[in-house]
Amino acid sequence: MTQPEKHLPIKSWSEDDRPREKLMKNGQKSLANSELMALLIRSGRKGESAISICKKVLSDHGNNLHKISRLSVKELMKYKGIGEAKAITLVAALELGLRSKFALEEESTMVKSSKDAFQYMAPSLQNLPFEEFHVLILNQGNRIIKSAKVSSGGVSATVVDPRMVIKPAIESLASHIILVHNHPSGVLKPSQEDKNLTAKLVQAAQFFNIKVLDHIIISDGGYFSFSDEGLI
Repeated sequence: MTQPEKHLPIKSWSEDDRPREKLMKNGQKSLANSELMALLIRSGRKGESAISICKKVLSDHGNNLHKISRLSVKELMKYKGIGEAKAITLVAALELGLRSKFALEEESTMVKSSKDAFQYMAPSLQNLPFEEFHVLILNQGNRIIKSAKVSSGGVSATVVDPRMVIKPAIESLASHIILVHNHPSGVLKPSQEDKNLTAKLVQAAQFFNIKVLDHIIISDGGYFSFSDEGLI
């Protein structure tokens, strides 16, 4: 089968090449990421098909859908052929995909080690250009109830209110929590502020009979565990 010319509109392609027809005939798993995205934006622009536009977006972000899911409407609109309505559709669809993934994981994931917590939270925190602070909320059996973003800030710091950490844990009847934040700088060593905050949150959680199991710092290069290092 020959690849259709990118300048031809999709409706002029053979039925075997059209994403809509391929999905109906062979199922959604038969489509490439660019074809699935093309179904969302529906049309291209003069001289360029929807698939070609989507391939460019994918190529510019290493064919990594997670990175693309972090793009804003305005960032997507920088691509010729993607207007506001198309960008909103893409953002909404990718966010639904992320939420579906996290909902499935939250139903079944048990945290047995710092590595488990890192692997669960890494997709949300790696590659971010600014700091975010999350709390991973666990039941008595150390299964994840949910994760909650507490705050986001600048390149080197984010302000964390202990009440905002404890509130979702109390509401979820948590037995344990794990503190998680990222270092965009790539430096995994905790700062003195990180240590002071951890001690404060451990004390606050104890008041409500909630145990802080760990504090995980995530960067693009890996993670640091307060528990593994004997700091908690």
